[in-house]
Amino acid sequence: MSSKEKPTLGGTRIKTRKRNIAAPLDPAAFSDAVVQIYLDNAGDLELVAKSLESSDLNFSRYGDIFFEVVFIGGRTQTGSVKSDEGERHPYSIIDCEPTRDAILPSVVYIQKILRRKAFLIKNLENVTRRFLQSLELFEENERKKLAIFTALAFSQKLSGLPAETVFQPLLKDNLVAKGIVLTFVTDFFNEYLVENSLDDLISILRRGKMEDKLLEFLPPTKRTTESFAEHFTKAGLTALVEYNERKIFEVKLKEIKAVLTSQVTEEINVSEVIETVKQQVKDAKLPEIEVVHVIWDGIMNAIQWSGKNQQQNSNAVLRQVKTWAPLLNTLCSSGNMEMELMYKVQMQCYEDAKLMKVFPEVVRSLYELDVLAEDTILHWYRKGTNPKGRYHFSLYALKEG
Repeated sequence: MSSKEKPTLGGTRIKTRKRNIAAPLDPAAFSDAVVQIYLDNAGDLELVAKSLESSDLNFSRYGDIFFEVVFIGGRTQTGSVKSDEGERHPYSIIDCEPTRDAILPSVVYIQKILRRKAFLIKNLENVTRRFLQSLELFEENERKKLAIFTALAFSQKLSGLPAETVFQPLLKDNLVAKGIVLTFVTDFFNEYLVENSLDDLISILRRGKMEDKLLEFLPPTKRTTESFAEHFTKAGLTALVEYNERKIFEVKLKEIKAVLTSQVTEEINVSEVIETVKQQVKDAKLPEIEVVHVIWDGIMNAIQWSGKNQQQNSNAVLRQVKTWAPLLNTLCSSGNMEMELMYKVQMQCYEDAKLMKVFPEVVRSLYELDVLAEDTILHWYRKGTNPKGRYHFSLYALKEG
């Protein structure tokens, strides 16, 4: 070998590095293939599911398109909910009659598909969210079918449909303003409550972060408690109306209690606090029993409790009672309210270990400050109807007496 020649490896084959060549996307072919399976089986969803299972279609790549075919019968046009110019079948959810009997088979069919292909759960969520955000592009009858499907999906506990996927997309300003959302949720509520309880519905609303925001389903110009009650009463959903009224009432209670606790903590003049609470009670139309609970809780919540020092806690309670007795005396103005106050104090002392022994002292203090009448205390002692700790407290009262 000449010294100028370069060495070579005889007989060695140099391999070139392989490149990852991606298969070209062909959503139209996938859509047409799924549509053809529907057509070949004349819309029999049992047979369709079996054919899909045995096919080699790429569901992992075209999952969204699959659910478009399920919902509207074909692949959607870009930026629309209408099917494109490709193949289409007439057995979709949108093509069904707007009844539970017609739509329920599709829910069961999707559940079967998801059990075999769990990776499609995210695709179902994607398509559902997109369609709900585009409700104005559907006809009124089609929106009703989507509402029934969604209600049945929750009723049947269909995988892959979180509550927030349904309710949050609905809160688009234009959908709410046009009344589209109100009609949709009304159909949804009515259909869901056919086989489920109001508590089940509230659970879904809670998961969807809508439990305390039901008025947001109404157009801004009609967003009042009265309009809510009128609409859903006409729709036969009086239980939902009553629930919403309770929730609003609870919010008012919390607000009144928070204001009172703040004023007590800041040691605002007692007469000023009395006037504030009187006005709030009047505006909220609180029943007597709630007035007692709000006042007592507001006063007690302002106490800075000691972790372990029983005597400090007892002194703090008695000091608070003495300071705010005029408030209690002004608003607990009947025998029934006095008895309710007795029960309220009884329950708090029974449920809070650090206050167990202070009960007779609190009662004596309330009596000496003319908040509780002697007849009220004697009636509680002889005929009180709340059993929690009553015997225990009665013994305390006897010993202290």
